[in-house]
Amino acid sequence: MELPKRYTITAALPYTNGPIHIGHLAGVYVPADIYARFMRMQGREVAFVCGSDEHGVPITIKAKKEGVSPQDVVDKYHKIIKKSFQDFGISFDNYSRTSAEVHHKTASEFFKKLYDAGKFTEETTQQLFDPEAEQFLADRFVVGTCPKCGYEESYGDQCEKCGTSHNATDLINPKSAITGSKPVLKETRHWFLPLDQYEGWLREWILEGHKKDWKSNVYGQVKSWIDDGLRPRAVTRDLDWGIPVPVEGGEGKVLYVWFDAPIGYISSTKEWAEKTGRDWEPYWKSEDTKLVHFIGKDNIVFHCVIFPAMLKAEGSYILPENVPANEFLNLEGNKLSTSKNWAVWLHEYLEEFPGQQDVLRYALTANAPETKDNDFTWKDFQARNNNELVAIFGNFINRVVVLTNKYYDGVVPKPGEFSEVDEQTLAELRAYPAVIASSIERYRFREAQGELMNVARLGNKYLADEEPWKLIKTDEERVKTIMYVALQIATALANLSEPFLPYTAEKLKRMLDYGKASSEANEAAIVEDDRENQWEQINKESVLLPAGHQIGKGELLFSKIEDEQIQKQLEKLEATKAANIADNKKAEPQKETATFEDFSKIDLRVGTIVEAEKMLKANKLLVLKVDTGLDVRTIVSGIAESFKPEDIIGKKVTVLINLAPRKLRGVESEGMILMTENASGKLVFLNPDEDGVKEGTVIS
Repeated sequence: MELPKRYTITAALPYTNGPIHIGHLAGVYVPADIYARFMRMQGREVAFVCGSDEHGVPITIKAKKEGVSPQDVVDKYHKIIKKSFQDFGISFDNYSRTSAEVHHKTASEFFKKLYDAGKFTEETTQQLFDPEAEQFLADRFVVGTCPKCGYEESYGDQCEKCGTSHNATDLINPKSAITGSKPVLKETRHWFLPLDQYEGWLREWILEGHKKDWKSNVYGQVKSWIDDGLRPRAVTRDLDWGIPVPVEGGEGKVLYVWFDAPIGYISSTKEWAEKTGRDWEPYWKSEDTKLVHFIGKDNIVFHCVIFPAMLKAEGSYILPENVPANEFLNLEGNKLSTSKNWAVWLHEYLEEFPGQQDVLRYALTANAPETKDNDFTWKDFQARNNNELVAIFGNFINRVVVLTNKYYDGVVPKPGEFSEVDEQTLAELRAYPAVIASSIERYRFREAQGELMNVARLGNKYLADEEPWKLIKTDEERVKTIMYVALQIATALANLSEPFLPYTAEKLKRMLDYGKASSEANEAAIVEDDRENQWEQINKESVLLPAGHQIGKGELLFSKIEDEQIQKQLEKLEATKAANIADNKKAEPQKETATFEDFSKIDLRVGTIVEAEKMLKANKLLVLKVDTGLDVRTIVSGIAESFKPEDIIGKKVTVLINLAPRKLRGVESEGMILMTENASGKLVFLNPDEDGVKEGTVIS
C-alpha cells in the first residue's frame, strides 16, 4: 500500500483536572505513539501534536473543590502531564496548551470566520440554571439520568456509559454538580452550528466513504448518531473561564470547549512550525497529508461529526482520514475513576517502577481495548513482563550477546555456507517487517506487537534447535554461521521494536553498537532516511550486522518483577477501595425543604416483579413487568449489572408509580424502582420485608 507523503497525527487533548492514568495511555497515547514512530521510520513527514485542554468545565469544578483559581489548577496539572509524557517516552513533536496565546488567537479567528460567513445560527433557548450558585449549568456542571440508556450519572453533554451526546435539558432528574440542587430553566442566547445542515454530507462522507476502513465501534456509533437525526449544536457557553466569544453580543460568554479543544490540534501545529521554521499549512490544508485522530470512545462524536462539520464549514482544511478510537480500560474489574482515585497514575508508576516504561507500554498494548473494554490487572502485568519480555525477548538477546562475547570477543563472526534451516529462518525474518507494517497501518497494534514477539520466538527456536553451545566443541565453523544468523535476528528486533518499546530498542542498539540511535528514546526524530533504510533493510537480503563488526557487552533488557512489588500495588488499591467505602458511608447533606404538599404528590406502592429480561444492546438495563396492585406495568431499570433477570422474579419492591412515563431505547417506562447502595457499594432494593404486605399497598 502506497503511504501518503505527510501525516498529521493528533492525540486527544487531556483535561488538566488531574494526572494521566493507564486508561488514557491504553486508549489514546500509546497507540498514537506507536503509529507516529512507525511513520517516521518509513521516512514520512510527521507532525504528532497534542496539548493540555484547559477550558473544560471539569477544571472549574476542580478549582471550586480545591478553593483555588482555574489557572492554578491548569498550571499544576499541565506541568505534571507534560513531564509524565516526556518521561514515559511519548514522542510528541509538540505538546501545547489551550491557554497559549497562539491557541486563543487561532480559535477566535476560526470562530470569527464562520460567524462572518453566516455559518452559525443565533438562538434564545431555555438552559438549566442553578439559583443557589447563580449561574447557568453548562455541560458537566449538571448530572442526571441518560434519556437513552438510563445511566444515572450522565453528564449534561454526554453519557459516558452509552456514548450518546445530548443537551443538558435532555437529562431526566437533572441536578447541579455545583450545589446538588435541582436546576430551573432560564432563557439565554447562544450561537449554534447547524449540524442538521451537514447531515447529508456527513452521511455520504462517513457512512458511504468510510464504511470499510473505519473501525466498527467508531462507524457504528457515528451511524447511530446520524440515524437519530442531527440537531444544531451550541458553540458558546455561559461561563467566565475559557476563550471569550470574539463578536458583539458575546460578553460574558466563552467558546464551547468542544469547539475550542479540537482547534488546539491546529494551534499546536502552528506552535511547532514556528519553533522549527516549518510551514504549518501543508499539515492541515494539503491533499498530500493524511490526518489521523487518536481518541477514546467517549470522544467519537466530537471528532467524527462536530469537528469535521466545523472544518467543512470553514472550507480550507483537510478532513480526518481515520479516527481509530479505542474502548475503555478497566482496572482490576472496576471502571477507572479519577474522582474515586481508582487508577494507576502514570507519574506514580514512573517513580515506583523506574526504568520500566516499556513494560507498561507492552502490557497496555498486549491488552489494548481496541474492539471492546478490557481489564488491566497487576498479576497480568507481572506475567507479561516475566513470561514474555524476560523469558522470550530478553532471554534470546542475552544468549546472543553473551555467546558472541564468549566465543568471538564480541566480534560478529564470518558465516560459512548457509544450511536449509538458516535460509528458511532468514526468509521468515525478512517477511516480518511487512507483516508488522500491515497491522500498524490498519491500527491493529496488539496484533503488530504480537508479531514482534514472534520474531523473538523465531530467534529462541533457532538457537534451541541448533544448540551452538554444544556444537562449539565439535564444529566451530558451523557455530560461526549460527551466531551470525542469530545476530541478524537480534538486530532486526532492535529496529522492529522501536515503535513499541523505544527504550528497549535504544538499549539493544547500544549493546549491538548499531545505527545512529538517538540519545533520548522520546526524541522525535533521528535521520529519517537512516530510519527508513533500517526498517527496509530487513525486507531485503542485505546484511544487517556485518561480519567483523564489534558489539558491546551484554546487559539485561528486562528485569523480573517480584511478587512483593505487585502486592504493594494491590494493597494501595485496597486502601483506595476502603477509603471510597468510608466516604460512601458519610451522609449526604439534607436537600432543600419540601412541603407536605410536595410529598403528598408522590405515590409509592408495594409491587412484585413478575417478569424480567435484559434489554437488547444495553448492558445496564432490565425491562421489568411489575404488578403494582393497580395494573401490571413496564418499568425500565438500570440494574442489569447487579442482578440477573431470573433472580429477581417474585421480588417485592417499592415503586414510584406516578412518575411521568419516559422512553428509554424505545421502551416506555411507567415508573421507578427505589434502590440504594449498601456500605460495600452493592446495589440493593428498598423492599418491604414484612410478610403479608400485598401489591398496591400505599407506602406513606
